Amino acid sequence: MMRETQSTWQTEHSIETDAAPEVVWAIFREVPSWKSWNSGIETIEVEGPFADGTWFTMKPPGQEAFRSKLVDVRENEGFTDETCVGHLVVRVAHRIERLASGRTRVTYAVDARGPEASEIGPAISADFPEVLASLAALAAEKSS
Repeated sequence: MMRETQSTWQTEHSIETDAAPEVVWAIFREVPSWKSWNSGIETIEVEGPFADGTWFTMKPPGQEAFRSKLVDVRENEGFTDETCVGHLVVRVAHRIERLASGRTRVTYAVDARGPEASEIGPAISADFPEVLASLAALAAEKSS
């Protein structure tokens, strides 16, 4: 009998933009529009306001849809979403930080815990640099 052990996998990616945190926040709040700048989303449906406890269903291209819950939503500072698949729990923090330089740093951080975390985590975060670049480009466009 094979026994899966509890594992943890973490990573984060960041990008800086000249756009203000409020501009990035406005983009995050428009959940149905995420697919316009995140190629990892084929469809997405949010089941309420952009607030703690709200669920959303997202389908990546060529994959099954999954449900996630918004947790720790903080206006102009970021939010975390949490997805549970069996005993695997994946939290993705989307942080917005105003820098002393006047620029804004946006960070996506994954914390995956449970069976297959070390396989699922890298798959989830593989497109983060591309997604952050698209987000920063959209934020810059909305700032001008």
